[in-house]
Amino acid sequence: MEQERNEFLHYIQLERRLAKNTVQSYERDLKQYELYVKSAAKKKSVHDIDQPTIVEYLHFLKEQGRADTTIARTIASIRAFHQFLLRENLASSDPSVHLDIPKRTKRLPQILSLQEVEALLNAPSGNDVFSIRNRAMLETLYATGMRVSELINVTVTNTHLTMGFVRCIGKAEKERIIPLGRQATKALQKYLESSRRILMKNKQHDVLFVNHLGSPLSRQGFWKILKQLAGIASIEKPLTPHTLRHSFASHLVANGADLRAVQEMLGHVDIATTQMYTQVTKAKMKDVYAQYHPRA
Repeated sequence: MEQERNEFLHYIQLERRLAKNTVQSYERDLKQYELYVKSAAKKKSVHDIDQPTIVEYLHFLKEQGRADTTIARTIASIRAFHQFLLRENLASSDPSVHLDIPKRTKRLPQILSLQEVEALLNAPSGNDVFSIRNRAMLETLYATGMRVSELINVTVTNTHLTMGFVRCIGKAEKERIIPLGRQATKALQKYLESSRRILMKNKQHDVLFVNHLGSPLSRQGFWKILKQLAGIASIEKPLTPHTLRHSFASHLVANGADLRAVQEMLGHVDIATTQMYTQVTKAKMKDVYAQYHPRA
């Protein structure tokens, strides 16, 4: 089964050109699936897998306390894998057909208030190379709504401070142009003129944000920095790198931004995905009404 899995991953990476993070997600799901199939279900190859085996695996995940969203994603991975096997004549049947995908509970994204954003952006208050870099990263993330995976791959060449925009390469290698605000431009200018030159040492590459070794910053590295800064800013809400993206979109919508423009900046394929931020705004309005109206 390992060989078939590797062929599938090769296919989605090179032929379908799925994003690196998406390929890694498929790989994690299928490795766990393969482990169960071989150990618990005692199936030796993909030809031995039948629908009851898959159903048992999904029940196993449920018993382990996995969320419906995780199970739904796992089903999607398993389906794609078995469809590939059937299409490439690596299996004679597809045991994943007719599987029921659990309905996802729609949860509104966690966002920061304007005051919390301000506190977070001001957390790297020093004038050392790392504070200057961290301030530039946070300002850029909040100004553009980019995903962290996009932020850490932005290049100096694609950062146009004079024109006030950044070229971002998103999912499926789709490119979009995102405006940079005044504060983000100022923070980036300072970072490029001082911190990056020092951090780069003798390295030669075009990636914008770098670590202490001068190498491109990783997702894990950014996540570690964000947690530290959230502590300094005394933010008690659960905070992830995606929280600033949600906050960016919600604050734009709350202030009357056109949904189509927000969709374009976020890189959403379907405007229905962007529309969830109108629900966040409505929920916030209800909270304000309940708190301040005398007859709420």
